[in-house]
Amino acid sequence: MTGYMVVITTTDGSEAAEALARGGVEARVAACAQIVGPIRSVYWWDGRVQDDPEYQVWFKAPADRFQDIRDYILGAHTYDTPEVIQLPITAGSAAYLAWLTDETKPR
Repeated sequence: MTGYMVVITTTDGSEAAEALARGGVEARVAACAQIVGPIRSVYWWDGRVQDDPEYQVWFKAPADRFQDIRDYILGAHTYDTPEVIQLPITAGSAAYLAWLTDETKPR
């Protein structure tokens, strides 16, 4: 069995999050994408602490699709330096994990 993952990114609004999520699923780099938010992000940028509302997008896929998801996010994102973080899925239902594999196969 292959490994599985969640890849997380953030963006500045619900429409941008929806576009990223829908585009990633339509491109089949992820079987599904969930939008979480708004959240509040506090971070360093441009030499000072920023405090902004953001939305998270969680992409779910087999781990061997990481480079495809990363490349998709970097190409479609509006941020100069978008967050792209991979988290392993350490366990899950066999049927769900099989679905992740099936839905990310090239058509």
